[in-house]
Order: sequence, then structure tokens, then C-alpha cells
Amino acid sequence: MQRKRFNQLLNEILKPELIKDFCPNGLQVEGNDDVKKIVTGVTASQALIDAAIAIGADTLLVHHGYFWKGEASVITGMKKHRVAALLANDINLFAYHLPLDIHPEIGNNVQLAQLLDIEIETGLEPTSNSVAMKGRLKTPLTGKEFAEKVSQVLNREPLTSLVRTDKIDTIALCTGGGQGYIDLAAEQGIDAYLTGEASEQTIHSSREQNIDFFAAGHHATERYGVKALGELLVQQHGFDVTFIDIDNPV
Repeated sequence: MQRKRFNQLLNEILKPELIKDFCPNGLQVEGNDDVKKIVTGVTASQALIDAAIAIGADTLLVHHGYFWKGEASVITGMKKHRVAALLANDINLFAYHLPLDIHPEIGNNVQLAQLLDIEIETGLEPTSNSVAMKGRLKTPLTGKEFAEKVSQVLNREPLTSLVRTDKIDTIALCTGGGQGYIDLAAEQGIDAYLTGEASEQTIHSSREQNIDFFAAGHHATERYGVKALGELLVQQHGFDVTFIDIDNPV
């Protein structure tokens, strides 16, 4: 498929125009005009680029790309080496951030919820494109039991703040660095909040507002959206797609 058409296809699937983001969504670095062999991954790190080069990929499709708002606009140092490797090997870089978090079928939030037996009901924010979601556990669990489930499913022990004695019924979630939404979840009387990261103040919010909190890792909670997107491209469009997971403890 021609690169331009592939970009259009991704935009049709993910609809980036519907949400304001912190980076450009879509094609970020132009490479080969013909998209045939795709590598998907969470972040366009040097390790992922090297892995894509090693298997002869012409396209890299990630959740975390480049050119974030607020970062230096110059292409030097680490960014220079990454971009140089992409250009030297004629590899396209496509990145989708928030559109891949909120997609109702292959998004990070929905994919994580399915893995953890959470039934999504609606967005946590009062908007049609809420980044955080809320719902219920299919089977209510104690905070300790849910932490064990997270650990088993994600192969990563979560950081927790378990402050309630009752079982968790209602739960809100936002993959990645969504710890700031805990206060909104608490305001709505939700039992627990799950995200990827924690800040110092997050634990105080949990303790003082009586809401159980789980931080299961930014990378660990965001592996599944881009993987699902790649699987969709294989099943519906016949692409050669390889998901490569570059481990990250954060």
C-alpha cells in the first residue's frame, strides 16, 4: 500500500481529528513510499528502531513518537541518532497518542479493561472523547485480590494504595501517565482507580479520599492498543506486522 493511502487508512481507523493532542498524530518521519512490512511497538526508542532495521521493516507504528509540545525543537543528540537511523534505512514513522488511548475497540483503555475483566460503561470526563474511562469489575474483588490479578495479567507488580475494606465494584482507569484523574474518580464516588504511573500527591489523594489506587506501569498498561491495531491491519488488510515489546520498568 502506498504510504499516503496507509496514512489515510490509519486516520480513518483512529480519527485523530476528534481530540486535541500533545504531538502530531500520523506520519512523523517519511520513509519508503511502499508500506509492506510493519513493526509495531509502544515507543519509538533506538532499541525499537534497531529491531525494525534488523528484520527489514519499512514502517514503524508506535504509540509514543516524537515532536511533543514543550520539548526542544532541535534535532540533536538522542533524537538526531533516532531520526538519522530512520532516514538512513528509509523507514516511515507513524505515531498515534491519545487517539490510540481512547479508541472504543482497539484503544489502550479498552484493551486493558478486557484483560482485567472490567466492563467499561462510559468516560470519566464529561466529554465525548474522555481520556479516562469508568466501569465495573465483572467480579468484585478486594484491593489485594485485584492487585494480584494485575500482577498476573501484566507480569508486573503494581504500586498500590489500598485504603478500603470493602470489595472493589466500580473502577476508573487511564493507561499511561493518567494519575491526575484520581481526584475526578474520587469526586464521583468510584471505589478504585487504575493507571500506569503515580506522583507523590497521588497517594495522599487515595488516602484522604478513600479510593484504592493501582499504578501498573506506563509501558505495561500501554502495550495492548498498538498491538491490537497491528492485528487489525493483518486481519482486515493483509499487512505483514510484527509487534516488538521493548521492556521498560516504568
